[in-house]
Amino acid sequence: MRRIKMTIAYDGTNYAGYQVQPNGNTIQAEVEAVLNRMHGRAVKVVASGRTDARVHAKGQVLHFDTHLGMPADRFVKALNAMLPDDILVKTAIDVETDFHARYGAKRKEYRYFIRAEADPFRRHHAVTVTYDLDIERMREALVHLVGTHDFTSFSVTKAEVSDRVRTIYEAGLVETEDEMYFRFVGSGFLYNQVRIMVGTLLEVGRGKYEPADIVRMLGEKDRRTAGITAPPHGLYLWNVNYEKVD
Repeated sequence: MRRIKMTIAYDGTNYAGYQVQPNGNTIQAEVEAVLNRMHGRAVKVVASGRTDARVHAKGQVLHFDTHLGMPADRFVKALNAMLPDDILVKTAIDVETDFHARYGAKRKEYRYFIRAEADPFRRHHAVTVTYDLDIERMREALVHLVGTHDFTSFSVTKAEVSDRVRTIYEAGLVETEDEMYFRFVGSGFLYNQVRIMVGTLLEVGRGKYEPADIVRMLGEKDRRTAGITAPPHGLYLWNVNYEKVD
């Protein structure tokens, strides 16, 4: 048996998320269905992490085991010929059999896209904000999120994990010609953490909170102290990095 590492991109608009669910079409189900056809048996795919309904990915990483002897890069062409057009396999390489897409991930990058003006072509891929935002206030607030913190206030109340300490290495706000995006690079992220951080930052930008309130929110470890959860469709899993692989 060989282990293959694949990097995929997908538009999450029409999916109930990445992970297989009893009801609703998912990215994992589509990928596994194609691999099952190729192998003539069930093939389990492991991802670097889950993404929610309507969340997108530019660089989701998967691994699976195969007995097929074809070169790894042939999987790219074969899967893309059978997958829906909103899922794309970007790369496929052979890795050691102890490589693990989830547990081996060292850094993940998420981006969240925002527009000031509605655009019908971006309506599923960026969130339109109609109120004025103070960019510098949001950048000042972002500084307080960098570092190792207990992010309880920025995670769902009934989280699946008890340890909510995570490290954010980089946090920034980038302006482009007609959009802007928040960028977060961290060791890992709690369920809905990025969306809650973005929702809170937007409320800082409109004046509901002060930038320094982020410090208070982190210290109180109470979801009720932070801001709203931003909509899912502005969020992208952008990149996942691994030691000894990338």
